[in-house]
Amino acid sequence: MNKLASRKDVARLAGVSEATVSRVFNNISPLREQTKQKVLQAAKELNYHPNVIAQNFAKGKSNNIGVIVPYLPKVNLLSTHYFSELVSGIGARLGELGYGLLLIFHQTPDERKDYVQLFHSQRVDGCIILGARHNQNELKALEKLHQLKLPYCLINQTFSKQPFHFIDADHLDGSYQATMSLLEKGFQQILFLNGPLEFSNSLDRLQGYKKALSQKGILFNEKLIFEGNYSRKSGYKAADQISSLLAKSKAIISANDRMAIGLMQRLNELGFYAGKDYAIIGYDNSEIAKMTTPSLSSVNVPLYEMGQLAAEKVLQSITHDINEQIMIKLPVSLIERESSLHVH
Repeated sequence: MNKLASRKDVARLAGVSEATVSRVFNNISPLREQTKQKVLQAAKELNYHPNVIAQNFAKGKSNNIGVIVPYLPKVNLLSTHYFSELVSGIGARLGELGYGLLLIFHQTPDERKDYVQLFHSQRVDGCIILGARHNQNELKALEKLHQLKLPYCLINQTFSKQPFHFIDADHLDGSYQATMSLLEKGFQQILFLNGPLEFSNSLDRLQGYKKALSQKGILFNEKLIFEGNYSRKSGYKAADQISSLLAKSKAIISANDRMAIGLMQRLNELGFYAGKDYAIIGYDNSEIAKMTTPSLSSVNVPLYEMGQLAAEKVLQSITHDINEQIMIKLPVSLIERESSLHVH
């Protein structure tokens, strides 16, 4: 088997130093055209291919975009519809544009965040942040990132008083559509299982719920609001409290499908059947929503497209040195299925 040609071999054949070969392939400093052509010709004859990692290092580039995902104990993040769709969208677009994806997991929720360090270590040329929370730790890390004008984008999290770059979906409208759909079917009291309020999408969904009630002249009732953590288990746990209110409130909105499915499972064990004894609408329109019995109504969120768009915008800021504000909200739509259609 032929030995792979080295930079030293190219330098010997071209009659130049190894440093000159390196400068040719990294395009670092001005060189005489004749010297450059001699090196390229020698490389061609020897079938020499420069080390891409070394090249990128010399240029201060990694050709990787870091995708930062949160710490969630005992959850295989990439098996969840939400994260798998986002990461697939990001990865597909990066691949098309010749970039790699580097997944970076936060170890604990209290870990001191330092996104800038990822750039200093040359691990990434830009970053996309998933699952950011509204807390001081996160705010400080993002302020530092933004002030240095490094390429980044948040997905599905906004900070109302900060100019941070984000791609989001219109969660206020999604929750409004779900609530309005149930109100128009004659449900007067609607239970709402939300996610933690340190996520802006939870706040937006609460606002959408309140907006729909207000338009129908119904007073907001704090006692109808419950909080989970977006896991199936938290939906299952919330069911015991929720079941005691089902005599009066025969409709439920859940802030994601996983909680809705946990909720339906436990309520089923307690003798309450979705689509018959109560109506329920989930959120995210995951694949599993079509497979439940009854099939689950849900708000469709274009997660894959959000991932693609975030990748595109971050790469634009790298390749074209663009630093304009990224503030995009994509539309959502309610998909009605059996779980909310025929309850009396």
